[in-house]
Amino acid sequence: MAVREDFREILRLVRPGARVLDIGCGEGALLELLSREKGVDGRGLEISPAGVQACLARGLAVVQGDADRDLADYPTRAFDYAVLSQTLQAVREPRRVLAELLRVAERAVVSLPNFGHWRVRLALMTSGRMPMTPALPEPWWETQNIHLCSLADFVALTEDLGVRIEACAALAAGRPARPIDPRRAIENWRAEAAIFLLSRPDSRPAPPATGPRSDDLFGE
Repeated sequence: MAVREDFREILRLVRPGARVLDIGCGEGALLELLSREKGVDGRGLEISPAGVQACLARGLAVVQGDADRDLADYPTRAFDYAVLSQTLQAVREPRRVLAELLRVAERAVVSLPNFGHWRVRLALMTSGRMPMTPALPEPWWETQNIHLCSLADFVALTEDLGVRIEACAALAAGRPARPIDPRRAIENWRAEAAIFLLSRPDSRPAPPATGPRSDDLFGE
């Protein structure tokens, strides 16, 4: 079975044997991949009862819970990584959830669709209606997304919280993840979605990510 490109990039970012909390883990595909390929000590938090049951059927340690409410129950620095894949835009309080990720874990891996992508801008300009793209496939009345943002918006939020961006990669049109500097205006046009590796300034340096990639923080 083919591995999603965003999962492939998250797999690259997480070091082997790490303690990982996957928030909004769905049916457990990413958590299972991390456990199998990286030998992580994985835990999951999922709001859907059906998702929890699917995870348990896979032998994964997952509990039912809501990122907006239940992250507060986890001890500080209980994990090496907290993963929030395509979920931040669907929570009620993104700012507080992001802060909680970096309380319960030394690092956060966050992926999100980019509302500043050129297809979104073009759709709004030409049709005047909420856009539908590969990264935003549902019509506005069916989507779970309630806090869509652009890369520039998310970078501004990290700066407001005093969060360090250790690495960022762009995703577009199903192609492999491409390392970028998310502060460059051009990337706010080009990236359909993005994956961020985040930490607090007082966190210890992360070991190099595995895989064939430049050692530079932001490459081309």
